[in-house]
Amino acid sequence: MSNEVVPLGRLTPVPPREVWRHEAQHFTPWLLKNVDVLNDLLGMELVLERAEHPVGDFSLDLIGRDETTGDVVIVENQLEVSDHTHLGQILTYAAGTDPATVIWVAARFRPEHRAALDWLNSRTDEKTRFFGIELGVVRLGASEPAPSFRLVAQPNDWEKTVRLTVEPTGKPLLYSGFWSLFIERINREHPSWSRALRPPTASWLSLPTGVSDAVHTVYFTRRGLSSELYFGASDSDLNTARFETLSVVRDEIEDAYGATLDWQAMPGRKATRIAEYLPGADVAREQDWPGYLDWLIDRQGRLRRAVEMVGGVPRTQ
Repeated sequence: MSNEVVPLGRLTPVPPREVWRHEAQHFTPWLLKNVDVLNDLLGMELVLERAEHPVGDFSLDLIGRDETTGDVVIVENQLEVSDHTHLGQILTYAAGTDPATVIWVAARFRPEHRAALDWLNSRTDEKTRFFGIELGVVRLGASEPAPSFRLVAQPNDWEKTVRLTVEPTGKPLLYSGFWSLFIERINREHPSWSRALRPPTASWLSLPTGVSDAVHTVYFTRRGLSSELYFGASDSDLNTARFETLSVVRDEIEDAYGATLDWQAMPGRKATRIAEYLPGADVAREQDWPGYLDWLIDRQGRLRRAVEMVGGVPRTQ
């Protein structure tokens, strides 16, 4: 056996300004396209939809949503040490957007600003979360610089749950149990579909497509269990354009899918969808859950493959 020691490199810090010279022009657009960095750190399923979102006379750096719950997420960032100005901006933007998740990214957090986030987490309800994330950049030898984010402030979810929430009962408890099994299955069989960790107590669960404002949704509806591709941007014209782009190749999609799909343009509403339903499915029939899970995973796989065969989910912008 060789006694040779494998040589190891050293990580060296890189000033963020060497990578992103300007916050609004460089860092914000980069984070918009690389939200997976936040998802990996927070264990969430966030989608950032747009930058410089207007809130009154001001502009919020980034806004999006949590794919698991559909709740609004906002991000305010700075390439310098945290300051009172950005703390005030965060509170102003939160008041104007009603988010469930608020993320403040800074090169370094002053102790008083970390304490302010901790105080907000202790005083807000269980559906509102404040995160403080320190932005780091590192390099290994002569390699390209890589982001190295660090979570420095987060909600005490356990304390909030014990103090403020009631355990789900009835239908919410059933939904939570079903989606827990669904998440276990896709994490094991299709890990690229979602990073969701906690099951919702709602009747639906969204899975990302990689395209903003377009999601795969699995849903207990009045028509039964639904597997769908849902276009839900605030811009109804964008939703219609994406729907019509796929409608042009409807025959090819349905041939690849192996069945007829329900194409819902939903005139008069902003959203559009392409779906298939399992009639009569009811979450209360726990004995049928294994069949529901098999059906959803089969239909989601077929729908994803069929859309990919015609070029994937359209962006049209």
